[in-house]
Amino acid sequence: MQAKERTLSGMRPTGSLHIGHYFGALRNWVAMQETCDCFFFVADWHALTSNYADTAPLPGFVRDMVVDWMSTGLDPEKCSIYRQSDIRETAELHLLLSMITPLGWLERCPTYKEQLQNITDKDLGNYGFLGYPVLMTADIIQHRPHWVPGGQDQLPHLEQAREIVRRFNGMYGVEVFPEPEAKLTPAARCPGLDGRKMSKSYGNGIFLRDTMEELTPKIRGMFTDPARLRKSDPGNPDVCNLFPYHKLLADEETQAEIRAACTSAGMGCVACKKIFLENLQKFLNPIRERREAILAQPGLVDDVLAAGGDKAAASVSETMRLVRAAMHMD
Repeated sequence: MQAKERTLSGMRPTGSLHIGHYFGALRNWVAMQETCDCFFFVADWHALTSNYADTAPLPGFVRDMVVDWMSTGLDPEKCSIYRQSDIRETAELHLLLSMITPLGWLERCPTYKEQLQNITDKDLGNYGFLGYPVLMTADIIQHRPHWVPGGQDQLPHLEQAREIVRRFNGMYGVEVFPEPEAKLTPAARCPGLDGRKMSKSYGNGIFLRDTMEELTPKIRGMFTDPARLRKSDPGNPDVCNLFPYHKLLADEETQAEIRAACTSAGMGCVACKKIFLENLQKFLNPIRERREAILAQPGLVDDVLAAGGDKAAASVSETMRLVRAAMHMD
C-alpha cells in the first residue's frame, strides 16, 4: 500500500480566528486530512517573536485555536494537532540550523523588512524575530513533508527553508531532508469590513466565534461600493467590498442574480447585506454547534494536543537521529 504524502502547516495563536483564516487555510486543511498524512501545529513559540512582552494570554489563545480548528472540521482521528513548544527537539534543530544559516539570508527576507517598517508599536530588534525563518524551517523539515500548504505571500519563507535544506544536505553530504514543496491554496479574497486586510488589530474582522447579535451591526455598517451613494445608482460588484463574500458563500445562480440586480440598481446595499447575513448564519451555525459540543468536553483539547504531540514527537525523533548522525553528534 502506497504511503500517504505528508503535509504540514501551522498558525500563530495571537487571537480569535476570522473567516479569512477559514477560506484561506482551514478549508483546505480539512480537505487534505482525507488524503494526506497531516501535521498541524499551534505555533506558540512563533507568537513570542513579536508578542514576547505579554505572554499571559498565550495559553488561552492556544486552546481557543484548537477549538476553532476542530469546530471547522479538523478531525484528530485524521490528522495530528499539536503545540509547537511540546516538541523540544524542534528547539534543538532550530539551534543546529542557525549555525549554518548565513545572516544575510535572514536580513534579505521580504517579510522581515516589511514588518520592520510597518510594525512600529513593538521593539522587533531581537534575534527571535530575525531568526523566525530558521525556526519555521525547523518546524517544517523536522517532519520531512512533501507539501506545505499556504498562500503566495508565504513563498519567500518556504524558499528560504528550501535553501537551508540544500545547504545542510550539501554541507554534510547526506540527503537527510527532502526539499518541501509549496501547495498553493486557492486564492480566497476576504477583505475586512472597511476594505483593508482583515485583521483583529484593525477591528474589521468577521470572526468564527461572533454571534449573530455581534455580526448584524458589523455587516450593516460594512463598507461597500464607494461610488454608490444612493440605491438608484448602479453598483459595481467588482469593486464592492461585500461581493467577494457572495462568491464564497452563495451559489453561482444567486451570485449572478445579485450581480444583475446591483449593476441595474435593482437592489440596494441594505438588501445585499441581508442576503450575506443569511448565508453567513447558515455557514457559521454548524461551526457553532461543533464548538459547543467540543466545549462540553472539558478535557478534550488537552487530550487532542497530547495525542498529536506524541505522534509529532515520534516523527521528529526519527529525523533528529538522522540529523545527529549526519553532523557526527550522535
